[in-house]
Amino acid sequence: MTAALSAHELIARHRSTLDQALEAIRTRAYWSPHPEHPKAYGENGSLDAAAGKAAFDALLGSRLDLGQPGTDDWVGGETSPYGVGLGVTYPHADLDVLLPAMKAGQRAWRDAGAEQRAVVCLEILKRISDRTHEFAHAVMHTSGQAFMMAFQAGGPHAQDRGLEAVAYAYVEQVRTPDNAEWTKPQGKRDPLAMNKQFTPVPRGISLMIGCNTFPTWNGYPGLFASLATGNAVLVKPHPRAMLPLALTVQVARGVLTEAGFDPNLVALAAERPGEGIAKTLALRPEIRIIDYTGSTEFGDWLEANARQAQVYTEKAGVNTVVVHSTSDYKGMLSNLAFSLSLYSGQMCTTPQNLLVPREGIATDQGPKSYDEVVADLAKSVDGLLGDDARANALLGAIVNPDVKARLEAASGLGEVALASREIANPDFPGAVVRTPVIVKLDGAKPDDEAAYMSECFGPVSFAVAVDSAADAAELLRRTVREKGAMTVGAYTTDPEVEQAVQEVCLEEAAQLSLNLTGGVYVNQTAAFSDFHGSGGNPAASAALCDGAFVANRFRVVEVRRDA
Repeated sequence: MTAALSAHELIARHRSTLDQALEAIRTRAYWSPHPEHPKAYGENGSLDAAAGKAAFDALLGSRLDLGQPGTDDWVGGETSPYGVGLGVTYPHADLDVLLPAMKAGQRAWRDAGAEQRAVVCLEILKRISDRTHEFAHAVMHTSGQAFMMAFQAGGPHAQDRGLEAVAYAYVEQVRTPDNAEWTKPQGKRDPLAMNKQFTPVPRGISLMIGCNTFPTWNGYPGLFASLATGNAVLVKPHPRAMLPLALTVQVARGVLTEAGFDPNLVALAAERPGEGIAKTLALRPEIRIIDYTGSTEFGDWLEANARQAQVYTEKAGVNTVVVHSTSDYKGMLSNLAFSLSLYSGQMCTTPQNLLVPREGIATDQGPKSYDEVVADLAKSVDGLLGDDARANALLGAIVNPDVKARLEAASGLGEVALASREIANPDFPGAVVRTPVIVKLDGAKPDDEAAYMSECFGPVSFAVAVDSAADAAELLRRTVREKGAMTVGAYTTDPEVEQAVQEVCLEEAAQLSLNLTGGVYVNQTAAFSDFHGSGGNPAASAALCDGAFVANRFRVVEVRRDA
């Protein structure tokens, strides 16, 4: 296969970016090569806002032909949470044709080596970045995120996570040298001498099972970790969110072709309505790695049944915030209100349980009772979302009917401190937009435990009254241990309480944010610096990203010869 992009050209183009990414994961300092602001695009081949919107509009009602082998049908059916039918159709694959075709290109991809694989991945990410405006609309109209969030989280932040995975993959592969000269002294006899060659070899085909809410942000780490370590990647998008990942596959196949590799190293597995091909794919012997984001039920099934594969899951958890005391009451309320409202709580990192001592908390505005804290938080959420235009920009749309049903049922679980209200979106009359509900529960009542000890994904939060800070820490421990947590937050001015909460999080492997009152929120994590999940509690079997997330996607095979 003739390469239009030589390895030398790609290394010259992207090696400095790779080096900066390697430095960023070493120092954990802020860094990103992908601009967050929409106005930063429009030069050097990237699409500006108008061109990106036009490119997205041109996709509507089209057939996205990826040129894959084994295409036996065309499937689609996505409807935007904003009430727009996308009308895009995608190739449906005969797996007995597609999977062997994917394996055929792995030898050349393996032999290319870690550096060339890395810079090819960076070229893919660069071309996706150039189309960020187009991808933003695709993410918005499949996930229900508001445009600005879809632009940032679905664009530069997702691209950062993909690049982060490439950087970790590169580090782990070059940890062992390509060649070594080995000599062992033998005293008076001639020394033993050998030449040893070490090659990172891929496990096989990697299956990435996409999610509805964050198709690119959650999908890119596994996709690029597997590709950078030499594996072919089959992308199985969520049926309601196919377009962003199908566009990703399209870009990847184009770059692989130009770089002289088999485009079938990356392919799409779209499904017919109700087909449920994830289970079928997960058990195929060709599938050796699985990345999954979604429900605990299916994640547990994958871990129990896909025994031939290395399985990485991000599942449900019950995220908790301990509210003990604060030196910035207004800042705490504002920070929590934003965290509860962002994307209608449809984030795996959104706080659900707020543990508040029933005798109240100490603040810079004097003592506040449990009832006052909950009422003031409700007022803060109301104030944040009081303007409908701002509310639409923060909330986005409810992603699917299941979330809407949970929201509507939540008011029957306890005393409602903040009722959810419906908001009209003038640009998209078909959008389902709802503000959060806050329900008061008692941590001492067994009848309330069933609610706060289960994940209620969406704009639902529980203000749980507890007897003391010690009880809050113990309930936090039990919640993380039994149900898992992607995030934990705490507000306290007491060093002993802070130490107790920190110890729980260290022992139960949960990521902790302390006393956030400014512009950083518990449900946001920064690539190259923050770890998303830990892999140490039931919410996720891996962290995004660390060495463990990439190192077992390949094995090192040694060939040794007498010197």
